Amino acid sequence: MSKVLIIGAGGVGGVVTLKCAQDPSVFSDIVLASRTLEKCQAIRRRVQELESRDIEIARVDADNVDELVSLIQAARPDLVLNVALPYQDLTIMDACLATGVDYLDTANYEPPDEAKFCYKWQWDYQQRYEKAGVMALLGCGFDPGVTNIFCAYAARHHFDEIHAIDIMDCNAGDHGHPFATNFNPEINIREVTARGKYWEKGEWIETDPLSVHKPFDFPEIGRREMYLMYHEELESIVRHFPHLRRIRFWMTFSENYLTHLRVLENVGMTRIDPVMYEGREIVPLKFLKALLPEPSSLGENYRGKTNIGCMIEGIKDGRPRKYYIYNVCDHAEAYRETRAQAISYTTGVPAMIGARMMLTGRWRGAGVFNVEQFDPDPFMADLARSGLPWTETFL
Repeated sequence: MSKVLIIGAGGVGGVVTLKCAQDPSVFSDIVLASRTLEKCQAIRRRVQELESRDIEIARVDADNVDELVSLIQAARPDLVLNVALPYQDLTIMDACLATGVDYLDTANYEPPDEAKFCYKWQWDYQQRYEKAGVMALLGCGFDPGVTNIFCAYAARHHFDEIHAIDIMDCNAGDHGHPFATNFNPEINIREVTARGKYWEKGEWIETDPLSVHKPFDFPEIGRREMYLMYHEELESIVRHFPHLRRIRFWMTFSENYLTHLRVLENVGMTRIDPVMYEGREIVPLKFLKALLPEPSSLGENYRGKTNIGCMIEGIKDGRPRKYYIYNVCDHAEAYRETRAQAISYTTGVPAMIGARMMLTGRWRGAGVFNVEQFDPDPFMADLARSGLPWTETFL
């Protein structure tokens, strides 16, 4: 029995909290904290309604290390589960280090003034965490997270050498809005408008944003156009899979989404640098965020499915092998269980499982780790039991 402190009360925070509440044998006490106490109160009511459990809530500014340290000292959790903004990863890691409490997140740190995926800032904590005997688990959502674990599972059970990986993320759902993002609009739009990048033959190759694309037939969804992007799990997988020759990340977008995005880019609304407006500085993307639907509000009318998986090629017993492993998640089913759409669900469930792995001792270590460094088998078993069953096939 353990106490967990969850920081972040958006769509993913709601799912994580509810899924932790479903397992009182591990998560005996839950504290949820956010800058916006009203969001914590709404999630507490949801947990009471759906699981008949009470949780503690607190207000905290996750940009403020001193506030975080005070909260951790007051709550005395066994683990801090960070589902706040990626901008806040380092302050929360600092607070965990200062208090000697283990740390988990779902997305790597991004500086507020630059759209950049890079694990270096967090990997640089390795010696300090190791010396303190504290564990940090990075990127335990779906992508990154489950996609990394899919690769580790394939390496353990189906390949002697993995040579090529294509991570493919398809959301074929319809939320009924002309334009909305499935998670924090700032993070989503920064990610989509950044230059693409993939790794091949020992070097990183950059592409213009969304300039490389191709169709793919996704099981239970059908044919969709997918676009090459850069995503953080590429960096850690390259580091941990020594025989890899190429890895790419692909994501699908509707033509409606892309049309809106192009217009917003063309008029400057996706800029992350400040501009002067009526005598004060504003960041256009932050203003746009205020106008768009809150991602956690999309679930009720969301219909359709997601399909996220890995196409893996390599060698087994001297023979070439091609293998596809994926999960399909239904937006409406996710909403019935958690009052959240599938994007929040597919990120929140793995975060809860990662926390369970750490708190039960199945994944342990001192230092900073990515999920693919641990035994994938218990995680994969929990994934299927916790609402995200997976399918594997040899091609």
